[in-house]
Amino acid sequence: MKLFMFLLIYFLMIFVIRSVWLKLKTGVNPLTFNKSDDAHGYNGKVFKAISILELIVVGIYAFKIEWYKYLLPFWYLENEAISKLGWGFLILSLILVWVAQSQMANSWRIGIDEKNKTKLVTGGLFSVSRNPIFFGIMIANIGLFLVIPNAFTLLIISLSTISINTQIRLEEAFLKREFGNDYLEYVEKVRRWI
Repeated sequence: MKLFMFLLIYFLMIFVIRSVWLKLKTGVNPLTFNKSDDAHGYNGKVFKAISILELIVVGIYAFKIEWYKYLLPFWYLENEAISKLGWGFLILSLILVWVAQSQMANSWRIGIDEKNKTKLVTGGLFSVSRNPIFFGIMIANIGLFLVIPNAFTLLIISLSTISINTQIRLEEAFLKREFGNDYLEYVEKVRRWI
């Protein structure tokens, strides 16, 4: 139950509150994944599917523990030390993503915003990693696996790794077009991950 509540708080803080806040402040909808069948639209569908899968897996763990065996748990990884490490990763992720989103301020989006001009953010956490939000999300997925190690949380890590790396490359191509030499200079100074 504790993990399910954390996941709800995580989604609420990282996606809902942040999206509503930006919409009220700027009038811009930060959810920019399109409905088309191009790579960006398809990746948005994959992100949504991963989020639903996370809620289902954690929901089973919280409310239907008798079904948990069907998630193919890795029983040999189930111990208190690994679980505590996982919780540390989850909390670190929440802080990292919230801070990075705050540093992006009005430029934060979920997806690529072709319609509204934003600023290139290169300070704060973005001076250490070009993708601290995605890095934080990957830390959360690893944390989730360490708290409830099973085939489906491992699948979540695998799918999100592919999807996030695809999204990063789509965003990099967009940022090159949008910011030109400023972005290329930034790429020379700061690594994609860390």
